[in-house]
Amino acid sequence: MKKNWLIAFLLFSFQIINAQYTEIINSKRPGLSESPYGVGTDVLQFEGGFFFGKSESDRTFARINPIGTNLFIRYGKFIERLEINANVTFQKEELQFNNIFTSTSNISGISQLTIGAKYLIYQQEFTDKSKEIRSWKKRTAFDKKRLIPSVGIYLGVNTNFLGKDYEESGISPKAAILLQNDFTDRLVLITNIIGDKIGTDYPIYSYITTLTYATSDRWSIFMENQGDFTKYRNDFQVGTGVAYLYSSNLQFDASIRASLNTEDSALIAGIGASWRLDKHVDQEIETDENGNKIKSKKRRRGGLFSRIFKKKK
Repeated sequence: MKKNWLIAFLLFSFQIINAQYTEIINSKRPGLSESPYGVGTDVLQFEGGFFFGKSESDRTFARINPIGTNLFIRYGKFIERLEINANVTFQKEELQFNNIFTSTSNISGISQLTIGAKYLIYQQEFTDKSKEIRSWKKRTAFDKKRLIPSVGIYLGVNTNFLGKDYEESGISPKAAILLQNDFTDRLVLITNIIGDKIGTDYPIYSYITTLTYATSDRWSIFMENQGDFTKYRNDFQVGTGVAYLYSSNLQFDASIRASLNTEDSALIAGIGASWRLDKHVDQEIETDENGNKIKSKKRRRGGLFSRIFKKKK
């Protein structure tokens, strides 16, 4: 039973290998990267949290000391491989002007409101080595297919429903390639290649790599590196954090990030939670002895504990 929890928990942040829907919540928090896998059909999921930072900058114009909240809404409908989502951030910052004297003023408002969808293009399948009983070497050997990632794409639009202090580029598209490598049942690597505000005067091209490891059946840790490339400057940061699986539909998390830029020093901490409303149902198909379909009906999937109870019974 513990092993089943462990495998499911590892992928609560980075989805599962064999299907979109899982008995355990799969959240992108506390990392910034996004898996190619969705939440599954008829699942509504909320991932939110608060962040607060302390920063300094030598640039002439800089935004420092951010504090705010972020909410990521995900919904699965129509097909398993498709997910529709919305990302909104409200924050307050200090606008700093460095000249002969340093002056600051406060700005606040909705800084991001992006609506989009992602689709799983390719799902990597792995060999079930637990059925290999003749050779210990083959049963424990590394599956080279794990080096080939599952692949998804994301397409979205940055809306213009922002605070007046953040209305810079107006409506603009956003696109990303989403990759996931499951090196083991405990170790997962997520890689995102992103183009944001494409076609505007201030496009952003970035990457995010996130490595997560399940230390137990309820706890996991992650390390992350992010780089943003813009027309006038580049930004890099690293982050780490932990997540705790409270129940099959609820997760808590905490993280901390630091800037690697020479002109800026920043430290940002965050706490949050993820919760889902699970209305997923399975499609049961009955066939005759020749494999022909004779009946089809929907069945509500039981929770993790109900399945364990049935096994014990």
